[in-house]
Amino acid sequence: MHREDLPIYTQIVEELRQKIKQGVYQVGEKLPTEAQLSEHFAVNRHTLRRAIAILKSEGLLRVDQGRGTFVVGKPIQYVIGKRVRYNKSLIAQGQKPNFQLLQVVERLADASIAQKLEIEVGACVALIERLAFADKQPLSISSHYFPLDRFPEIIKEEGIQFLQEKGSISQLLRQLYNCDHIRHRTHVYARIIEHLDASVLEVPLNHPILLAESINVDGDGKIIEYGMTRFRGDRMELVFEN
Repeated sequence: MHREDLPIYTQIVEELRQKIKQGVYQVGEKLPTEAQLSEHFAVNRHTLRRAIAILKSEGLLRVDQGRGTFVVGKPIQYVIGKRVRYNKSLIAQGQKPNFQLLQVVERLADASIAQKLEIEVGACVALIERLAFADKQPLSISSHYFPLDRFPEIIKEEGIQFLQEKGSISQLLRQLYNCDHIRHRTHVYARIIEHLDASVLEVPLNHPILLAESINVDGDGKIIEYGMTRFRGDRMELVFEN
């Protein structure tokens, strides 16, 4: 069957799919408006919406109410295994990981943080918050808490510079403290994104996220980190590995 013999909505699907594949419309990019696309294809909005619905079902497009239609790339799989290896996981899938430090500060542990790290309430902790990207697209926001009495340099110039240059907390712990970074327990659940995170991750307020709370330990099994990461639900898949 020739292309011109296909239903018009199918022709629209094929053209848009091809443009996404060729990078004319890139991941994260907003498509032209319904009115503009309807005019371009010389169809009514009902026909256009039928085509958009097919591409949405294929996982190529995302429709945000009130914001428009966006190109969605193939979800990135992040393996939750014994070792904390975020960068390697993305690189293996052809993605280029990078990070933006949002804050590196000293805090006093509240009851919840103290319980997670098994330290006294009011003890000093380091908080590192980072925005993670893959090929310049925001993927997640993570908050990492460390007992400051064990890792005092982590919030000083040397630690901050290392994170900015290397982007790896696991490497930072090995470099400064010869400390292993092993995943002990991870709890994952879904929730609607909070306002501040939505702004940073560039998604609407009704957008789902995957929230992963992790407890990590050193080679002797002592707790060294409590982490909370908010992953974009449309861009990430978490895979658990024994």
